[in-house]
Formats: sequence, C-alpha cells, structure tokens
Amino acid sequence: MKLLNFTIIKLSVCLIIGILIGYFYNIPTNSLLPILGVLLLIFTISYFVAKNQFIKTIWFGIIAYIIIICIGILNVSIHNPINNSTHYSNVNNQKNDSTKIITLRIREVLKSSIYDDKYIVDLVKINNLKVSGKSILNIKKDSLNNSLKVDDVFIIKTSLKEVNPPLNPGQFNYKKYLENQYVYHQLFGTKDMLFPLKTSHQTVFGIANKIREHINFKLKKYSFNPDELAIINAILLGQRQNISEDVYTNYRNAGAIHILAISGLHIGIILIMLSSIFKPLERLRYGIYIKTILIVLILWSFAIIAGLSASVTRAVSMFSIVAVGMHLKRPTNIYNTLAISIFLLLLFKPLFLFDVGFQLSYLAVFGIVSLNPTLDKVWKPKYWLFKTLWQTLTVTLSAQIGILPISLFYFHQFPGLFFLTNLLIIPLLGIILGFGIIIILFAILNILPIALANLFGLLINYMNHIVGWVAEKEAFLIKDISFSLFYVVIFYLIIISCFRFIINRNYNRFLLLLTSIILAQIILLYTKMDAPKNQFLIFHKNRYSLLGNSQNNKILLSDNLDSISKQNDGIIKDYMVSNHINNLEKDSLRSVYLLGNKKLLVIDSLGIYNLKSFKPDYVLLRNSPKINLTRLIELLNPKLIIADGSNYKTYVERWKMTCEKTKIPFHQTNEKGTLIIKY
Repeated sequence: MKLLNFTIIKLSVCLIIGILIGYFYNIPTNSLLPILGVLLLIFTISYFVAKNQFIKTIWFGIIAYIIIICIGILNVSIHNPINNSTHYSNVNNQKNDSTKIITLRIREVLKSSIYDDKYIVDLVKINNLKVSGKSILNIKKDSLNNSLKVDDVFIIKTSLKEVNPPLNPGQFNYKKYLENQYVYHQLFGTKDMLFPLKTSHQTVFGIANKIREHINFKLKKYSFNPDELAIINAILLGQRQNISEDVYTNYRNAGAIHILAISGLHIGIILIMLSSIFKPLERLRYGIYIKTILIVLILWSFAIIAGLSASVTRAVSMFSIVAVGMHLKRPTNIYNTLAISIFLLLLFKPLFLFDVGFQLSYLAVFGIVSLNPTLDKVWKPKYWLFKTLWQTLTVTLSAQIGILPISLFYFHQFPGLFFLTNLLIIPLLGIILGFGIIIILFAILNILPIALANLFGLLINYMNHIVGWVAEKEAFLIKDISFSLFYVVIFYLIIISCFRFIINRNYNRFLLLLTSIILAQIILLYTKMDAPKNQFLIFHKNRYSLLGNSQNNKILLSDNLDSISKQNDGIIKDYMVSNHINNLEKDSLRSVYLLGNKKLLVIDSLGIYNLKSFKPDYVLLRNSPKINLTRLIELLNPKLIIADGSNYKTYVERWKMTCEKTKIPFHQTNEKGTLIIKY
C-alpha cells in the first residue's frame, strides 16, 4: 500500500511543509495574502478547465498543494499573537524591564520549582492599556502554600523579564520551549505584591479547574496518600503538577512516562469502554447517531476537564474521527484517520508540530499500524493468555520502534526493560481507568465505600511499585546517548527500508536497505570527524568555576566544585552528549593556559597578576578577586575580560562599567553564557 496515494496524506504533508517554512522564515502576512489570492484564482480556473478536459494534467494538483503550503505558512503567522496589534509587545511603549502596573488573569497552574510557584497568565492590562498575550508568573513560595486559582484576576506592580536562553551548550532550551507556546516573558513577585480584583468572568479553563478541585476535595476524604492522589490526577484528570520527583523519575527510567500523560492509550481505552456501555442504544431507530454524538461529547468533556493539554487534544481529536467512522459504519483507513486528525490539529494549532508529545504520540501510532501486523505474524499462539501477552508485546515493541530515534534525540536514554514495564502495566492501566471513573463518580455522589477506595489505592500503589522495581534495574537503563537530527532521519530510513524488505523481499528493496546502511555509516563517520577540536570553554556555573579544553573526542575538565555539586552537575554531561564526546579527564585549575598562539590568564581571589613580560589575550576573573581593573587593563592590555559564575554580582557589575569606560570587551557568563575560545 502506497501511503501517498491518499489525498489527505499529501495535503497533510504539504501543510507540514508550509508550517516549517513559516516557522523558520518569518514571512509577513501582507506579502503572502496577495500570492494566496492569485493562487486561489488560478486554482478555480484550472478546476473548471480540468473538469472539461478529456486528458487530465498534473497542474491542478500541483496548484492545490502549493495553496496548502501557503496556508501552512499563513497559519503560523496568523496564530502568532505578536502579529496581533493588541499584543502587549506592540502596545507597550516602555522598556520591558521597567516597572509597570499589570492586570493579569491566571490561566494555568504549572509544576512548582524549588523556590517559586509557577503559573501561565493572560495579560489583561498594562498601565491601563488593554492588552493580550501570555506570560509566566513566578510567585515566591510562602509557609501557607496557598496556590492561586485559575481565572483569578490580580494587579501586580512589576516588570516583564525576558526568558533567559540556556547559558551552557547542550542544555534544554526553556526559552524556545515557551516561545512555541507563545510565551515570551515572565513576571516575578511575592503574594504580598498581588492585589485581587473581583470578576464574574469565567473561562472554560476556570470551570474545568473548579470541577477538578471539587473531585479532589471529595477524594481527600478517603485514605489516599499523596502519591496515589497525584497518579489519579495525572491519568484521570490530566494534571501532573503534584507528582513527586522520585515517582516521576521512576516512570521515566522504566520507560513508562507515557502512562502519566493522558494520550491515545488512555483515550483509546475510554472509547472502548464507552462503546460497550452505549451499545444498547443501537437498538433504537437513530440509536447509532445518538451513541456517536454521546461518545464524542463525553470524550471532549473529558478533554476539557483534563485542561485541553496538547496530548489530550490530539488524542481526543484522533479518536473522535475514529468513533465517527466506526459507529456510522463507514470504515476508514487508519492512515487516513491519522492524517485527518493531524491536518485538523495543525490547522488550529500549527506549533503542535514542534511539541515533543505530538511527535511521539503520532510516531507511536504509525509504528503500531505499520509494524505490528508484521511482528504479529512471527508467532501465532493457541492459548488466550499467551496470545494476549504476545499481542501486548508486539504492540509495545512496534510503538517503541516507531518512537526510538526521536526519543533518543530528545532524551538521550533508552530503557532496556520497557517491554517488561508495558507488559505489566498496560493491562493494569485499563482496569485503573475504568475503576477510577467509577471511584470519581461515587465520590462526587458521596456513595463511595471506603473498602472500594482502599482497593483502588492498592491498585495504584501496586502499579507504582512495579514501575519502581523496574526503574531500580539501572544496568538496563542506557544513558547519555549522543543522537543528532541526522541520526534521526537515517535511522527512520533504516527502519522503513528494513521492514519493507521483510514484507516483500526483492532487489529494489534490498538495494534501498543497503543504501540506508551505507548512509548511516557515512553520517557516523562525519559526526565523529565533526566533533569539536581545539576549543577552550569557560562554562557558567553559579558560585563555581568550570573550565573545559576539548580536543580529539576528549574534554579536559578543570573545576573547583564540591562533591555534592559534582554529583548533581549536568553541564559537562550535556555538552559531551550534544557534541558526541566520549572521554573525560580531570585537571587542576591553572593560572595560565596556552591555547595555540593565544594566552589566557586566570586571576583568582588572591588577585596576583603582576606579569610584566606576559601579555595575555584573555583575562578570566574568578572567585571575586579584589583588584583595580583599570590598572590591570593598562598593564596587560588584554583583548577580552571574562567573569565567570564564581564572582559576586556587585563585582561583576563594577567590572562591566570599567570595561565600558576603557572600551575593552567584557564577557560575563551569567548573561552571555559559556565563552568558547577556538584555537
């Protein structure tokens, strides 16, 4: 079966191409609209021409695909709130870092950090000017720990701060992640700075939050421990904020992190249950239509209660289309169903394309529908138990193969016991979902027996223990795997060509498989040769100095970190993984580094630098030395002054002002990030 024979798949591919172009190249809407108008006119003319032609041409189809690409480009621009005249970045004439009086509405409660409670907020006013746009609100934690509620409106006097990009190479880019959700700034404050405003306006998110709060209020009357309640909120209400770090890490290391996010697996199970419950309606005259409408309404009601997160929205969209096709007796090809859901989702939410969950979810489903039929034929067990276990294993393996390259690219680790986790957990998940819905309904109606609640708590505890037991087998967890975007493309090519050859062994498919393997070897060699050579790096680490010298697939590390900081530090690990470096050696901190024909002088807290015959190109200030920087510049005349994260901020600010006066370039790692000196 050739996938590109399906029109909707071609249209979805074109839409994705358009979104990629619009995302990486900021094409103005004004210049795109006339082009789209001309194309639509040509499309209309070519339609009537093609309709009356005896011999059909390809031009009609080509124009249609170009129009979809243009729609994809336009879609990115239209959905970007910065292009809206009311966005706070367009109506605010003052500098963002100046203090403003901001009116905001709480939109979503995020997982707290160590020091702050975090929220996504909608900006309503800035200095009495009506605005739109989202931001992150950081409120320092207090002893009362009373979190803000969704739809609460407050006034706060603070400034808009830009989200900092990663300061060290290879680190997670939180700034880019937020930009993909149209969040560009953040606010900081305390609860004392918030002045509440009365409002009767309620959003869908606020109503959903009140429903979740009511459910939690009812559940807290029973003996569920915090971990059990956190899992109930995650898999039934779509809220993962209260999951402890230990539990979350166990699920991640065991390869079961998908259990904690409501996705296609959860919605598929719920669809099967609803289809069985409403089956008697089919006996009525219009029962099949009533059943379909009820199922779709319940699925979307569930999505709203779960907060309309990206994973829930895409899963419910896909299974709504499946439900319509299944219950209206109109069987559809699964690839068509997936393509329709992708097309509709990206039409309304174009930046879902860059959401990791979106990519993993669809690749897992594509893996199952493409690879599982082949794997399932390997063995045909006779008995029900073995058949069920084998089907669970093949589905799990198919999904894992489908997401493996992209998973390695994002997370750089592979849980070797993922198949064992899924064999034990997936059958249990169906029971927990069905049981959980009954528990919540009974709790709301105040008719939940304590014994039933205790039994449900034991089930969740059992699931957590299974995951914890698998996660403890660290020997089967492969970490720190270097995997670039080139690897992702070539490994998907290998997977596709391998399974195509297994299904139908012929010369062309064998040639494609060999070609993909040769390309993989070329890319592996290229990556090894392209590894950083002759780079000296001054990393940013708060309160410490961290220097690295990268040469020939090896990094020589110098630092003054204590044992606890070394154990928890991931800066060097992130750099090594992202740059395919395998070897690490330790060295002591030196006062002078000779980097080819360049010289670096390091001045520590002792402040010794009186080297008349030594003229360094770079001077690194660490551990807050008490020096006269003006005199140092006059004596040594360096090309660049560097201050790392080990210095007091007051010292760094003073040095910065001195460098501006003397017109010497100044690099402070707490603002500009890691300095890389190539030699």
